[in-house]
Amino acid sequence: MAETATPAQAESGETRRDFLYLAAAGMGAIGTACVAWPLIDSMNPSAEVLALASTEVDLGPIAEGQRVTVTWRGNPVFIDHRTQAQIQQAEDVDIASLPDPQADADRVETPEWLIVIGVCTHLGCVPLGQRTGQSRGDFGGWFCPCHGSHYDTSGRIRKGPAPLNLPVPPYQFTGDNIIVIG
Repeated sequence: MAETATPAQAESGETRRDFLYLAAAGMGAIGTACVAWPLIDSMNPSAEVLALASTEVDLGPIAEGQRVTVTWRGNPVFIDHRTQAQIQQAEDVDIASLPDPQADADRVETPEWLIVIGVCTHLGCVPLGQRTGQSRGDFGGWFCPCHGSHYDTSGRIRKGPAPLNLPVPPYQFTGDNIIVIG
């Protein structure tokens, strides 16, 4: 003879069907988590990408007045070892006259080192002025030949269609002559 639920079991809702439903739902949740984990984990950056997240640069070999270019996150970064004349020229600018007002002191950690991302803020060209003999524009900084933007010795836009200054990447000095960009 088949057993039927007693009135006490029926009132409390404890049936075999409820147990099987909860067990199946639990196994489904575990299965979903097992499938979702590798998909979510694949969205993490690879080791190659993490290696590009920061760039260490030794500033020791860079002579005063010299400019070098390094790559950070696929973009050129201009490092300028500025002379006292360039520093003075950047500090003497009337900030109110700039299209994107920013003091030189707000763009550098130490006055002799200017570090900016070398991509024109107009349409993304790489400005000239890093190599000896290239045009440095009307203000001694950089010149974008694509549409004629001129940047000064602090990387600030002074003339042309570019709306913003050359961006300053996050960087810090980890030693007297070592910086980490990123």
